[in-house]
Amino acid sequence: MSIATGYKRFIQDHGGRVLLLFLLFLLALYLFYSMGITGMALVSVIPIMLLVVLAGFRHTMLTFWVLMVVNFFVMWHGMPQLPVPTSVPNELLEIVLLALAVIDTKNTRYERCGNVMFLALIVWCLFCILEVLNDTCGVGIDVLAWFTTARSLAFQLMYIFLVFTLYISEPKVLIKYLYVWGALSLFAVFWVWKQKNIGFMDAENAWLMSRGRETHVLQGGTLIRYFSFYNDAANFGIGIASTAVAFLIFSITSRIRAHKVFFLLTGLACAWAIFPSGTRTAIACLMGGIMAYVFLSKSFRIAIPVTILFGLFAFILMFTTIGNSNQQIRRMRSAFNKDDASANVRSINQAAMKKYLAEAPWGIGMGVGYKNVPANNKYTFMATVAPDSEYVFIWIHTGVIGITVFLVCTAIMLIGACWIVLFRLRSPSLRGIGAGFCCAMISQQFGGYGNQVLMQFPNCLLFYGGLTIVYVLPYLEGEWTAYEEQLLTRQEAKRRLKARKRKSVQRLGFKH
Repeated sequence: MSIATGYKRFIQDHGGRVLLLFLLFLLALYLFYSMGITGMALVSVIPIMLLVVLAGFRHTMLTFWVLMVVNFFVMWHGMPQLPVPTSVPNELLEIVLLALAVIDTKNTRYERCGNVMFLALIVWCLFCILEVLNDTCGVGIDVLAWFTTARSLAFQLMYIFLVFTLYISEPKVLIKYLYVWGALSLFAVFWVWKQKNIGFMDAENAWLMSRGRETHVLQGGTLIRYFSFYNDAANFGIGIASTAVAFLIFSITSRIRAHKVFFLLTGLACAWAIFPSGTRTAIACLMGGIMAYVFLSKSFRIAIPVTILFGLFAFILMFTTIGNSNQQIRRMRSAFNKDDASANVRSINQAAMKKYLAEAPWGIGMGVGYKNVPANNKYTFMATVAPDSEYVFIWIHTGVIGITVFLVCTAIMLIGACWIVLFRLRSPSLRGIGAGFCCAMISQQFGGYGNQVLMQFPNCLLFYGGLTIVYVLPYLEGEWTAYEEQLLTRQEAKRRLKARKRKSVQRLGFKH
C-alpha cells in the first residue's frame, strides 16, 4: 500500500477527530495569547471532560465516588499545581453528574428536590446574582471577579444540593457514602500522625516554611500546627471536629455491630486529630455539635450521659490544669481565655469594619479585593483586611443585607433538617444518621463564626451535602427499614454460628 493511499485511509477514518483536535489547539493558542495560561488550560481540559462524560455514562456512581476523593485531595500541598482554579475539578465532576441525571430522566427522581433547603438556596443564589451590580468601591463592574466569588459562596452550594439529592438514592448508597467519608477521614488522621511523627513531604514543608509559617509555626518553632492534606490547620481542625461529631452520633444510634464499630473508631480518631491541628475553635465545634445532639436525640438515656461527659470535658479544659504538660492541650485551653491576644485583634478589626460597612449596606462587592481597589480608595482597608472567619468575609463583601440573607437561609435549612429528624423519621438508626448530619452542620457554623472554613474543600461538599441527605431520608425510610432488617438477620445468623462453634469447641475440650 502506498503512502498516499495510507494517508487517504487515515483521513477517512480519523479526519473528524483530527480536525476537532486541531481546532481546539488553535483555540488554546488564541486564549493563551489573549488570556494567558489560564485560558489555554481551560481549553486543554475539554478533552479530559469529554472522557469523564463518556465514562460517566457507563459508571455513573463511580463518577460520584471520584468526586468524593477529588474533593478531599484537591487542596493538598503535595498535589501538582493546577493551571486552573482549584475548584474547577470539583465543579466539572458535579456538572457532569447533573448532566447525566438530566439525560437519564427515567431513573432521576426530581421530586426529591422540592424542599425548603432548595428554596433557601435559590434565595441566596439570587441575592448573589444581584451582587454583580454592586459597585460600592467605584472601581467598575468586573463580572469575572464577581463570578469567582459567587461560585464559591453560592453556586457550589446549589451544585452540591442537586448532586446529593439525585445520587444518594437508596440505603446501600447511603451506607457506602458513610464508609467512603469515614475512610477518607481516617486517612486524613493518619496523615496528621505521619506529619507529626515521621515528617512532612517537601511540598508541605515548603508551604509551612513560607506562607504558613506565621500561623503554623508557633512559640519559637516549638509548636507546629499540623494540617494533614487540607489547605491549613484551621480548615483541617474544624472539618475533622465536625466529622468526629457526625461519626460519634452515628455510632451511638447504629444497630449493626460492624457499622457501630467503624463509626466509633472513626469518631474517636477524628476527635484525637483535633489536638495536633492546634485549632482552638475546633473544641467549640466539637462541644457545640455534641450538645446539639442532646436536643435532637429525644432520649434522656442518651442526653444525660452525653451532657455529663462533655460537661466534665469542658470543666477540665476551663477550670483545671490537667494535661498542661502537653503543648497542644495548652493551646486548646487558651480558647477559653478572654484576654487572648488574637481574639482581641479580631475584635478591634471587626469594630473598624463596622464603621466602614455602616455606609455600605450591600458590602464592598463580590470579587473586590486588594488587586482591584486602589490605595487611595475609601474602602481600601476593607479590601485588604484579613476577614478571619466565613461570616466576616460574607459581611465584608455583601454587607449587613448579605450576611442577614445568608444567616436566615442557613437557619431555614437547619431548622427544616432538624424538623425532619425530630418529627418525620421513625427509624431510630435513620434518625441518628440525620441527627449526625444536622449536628455536624451546626458544628461547622461554629467554625464559620471563628474561621474561614465553611466554603473550603473538603468541608463544603461534606457538610452541605450531609444536610442535603437529611432531606432525602424520608424518601428512603421504607427501603432503609427493610435493608436494616436484612443486615440484622445476617448479624444474628453469624452470632448463632459463632455460639455453636464455641459450644462445639467446649464439648470437644470437655471430652478430651
